[in-house]
Amino acid sequence: MKRRRNRNRKRIEITPRYFLLGLTGFCVVLMLVSLFAGGIFAPVRNFTNIFVQPMQKGVNTIGRWVQSKTEAFQNYDALLKENETLKDQLEQSQKQVAQYQQNSYELERLQALYELDLQYYDYKKTAARVISKDTGGWFQVFYVDKGTDDGVVEGCNVMYGNGLCGIVTEAGKDYAKVRAIIDDTSNVNGMILPSEAICNVEGSASNYENGYLIAENIDKDAEVEVGDQVVTSYVSSKYLSGINIGYVTKIEEDSNNLTKTAYITPACDFSKIQEVLIVLQTKKTVSE
Repeated sequence: MKRRRNRNRKRIEITPRYFLLGLTGFCVVLMLVSLFAGGIFAPVRNFTNIFVQPMQKGVNTIGRWVQSKTEAFQNYDALLKENETLKDQLEQSQKQVAQYQQNSYELERLQALYELDLQYYDYKKTAARVISKDTGGWFQVFYVDKGTDDGVVEGCNVMYGNGLCGIVTEAGKDYAKVRAIIDDTSNVNGMILPSEAICNVEGSASNYENGYLIAENIDKDAEVEVGDQVVTSYVSSKYLSGINIGYVTKIEEDSNNLTKTAYITPACDFSKIQEVLIVLQTKKTVSE
């Protein structure tokens, strides 16, 4: 009884792998029969064609699908690599464009500085770069990278834009401190052309914020008109004569009936100074 039970337990289990192998072998046999048998085996061949051809089509379809997916994955990897390459190229191009723009802006600034230098060719000058500034939105007090080693001393006039910017109030070996004409402590003796009327140009950051500086103590009989140029006066003890300060935009009679006041648009933009020209002669040395 025990032996029969053991025999019953030893059954052959047909796994999917064996079934697939058997089915494959069967298909191979049918294909061989269809190829080499004729006549009497014609019905078998017909059956083989009916059974095998759909399987072949299915296998071909699956093969093409697998191939297309493989190619798609390969193309995807290639696209990823190409995308990374293009990103690197774009980043390099953007850096180059930014550098070109920066060089272009610097060239424009230097060109303007060169043209300003030509306007005052009688004076010996040196170019300097702004290295820092005091707090505030405007360049009222700032520092440049030239000092006594370059011939810069206290009292040197500083130009920028289209004319006078300020004056050197302190000089070290490799730096100088500049006080702009818009600073509240600044006072420039000016002259209005062509009438040659003398005036005092008062520094005021609040006035400049509104777009103008004020020229005071103008003789009431002086023929001053809107658009007249204001330059540094020959009577100034600090500033060389004839340097452009700005242009008259408005004129008002004073309440004392003896003088009048002019509103001036400055020749400089004091919001973004980067390079300046420093006149190496001072009013004191020129007078001597």
